[in-house]
Amino acid sequence: MEVPALKFADFKSKAEAESSTAIKARVTAARERQRARFSGKGIFANVQMGVREIREFCRIGPEAENLLEEAVSRLGFSARAYDRPLKVARTIADLAGAEEISAAHLAEAIQYRAMDRYY
Repeated sequence: MEVPALKFADFKSKAEAESSTAIKARVTAARERQRARFSGKGIFANVQMGVREIREFCRIGPEAENLLEEAVSRLGFSARAYDRPLKVARTIADLAGAEEISAAHLAEAIQYRAMDRYY
C-alpha cells in the first residue's frame, strides 16, 4: 500500500506545525501509558512485546483486521512481519492518546512497513 504523492499546495499549507513542546508532551504521555500497561511484566515499551502481549494489547476491530489481511497478502508479510505493524500501530495509538487501535492507526503502521521495502 502506497501513500499518494502530496500536491504542491499541501507543501505550502498555512497550518500551524505542532510545537516541539507539544510533541514532547505526547511522547511522554505515550511512554507513561506503556509503563502502566506493562507494569510487572518486565517490558517497558511496545517494541518489546512478545506474541502473548501483542494478542492482549493489540486487539483490532474487523475493519482493521481486513486491512491487515489485505496488507499481508499484497505485501507478502511473514509471520514475524505480521506482528510488527501491530506493535507500531499500538505506539501510534498511544501517541494519539487512544486506548484502542483504529484502522487509521494500523494503516499508518502498514505504510511505514511498506516504505521499509524501498529504503
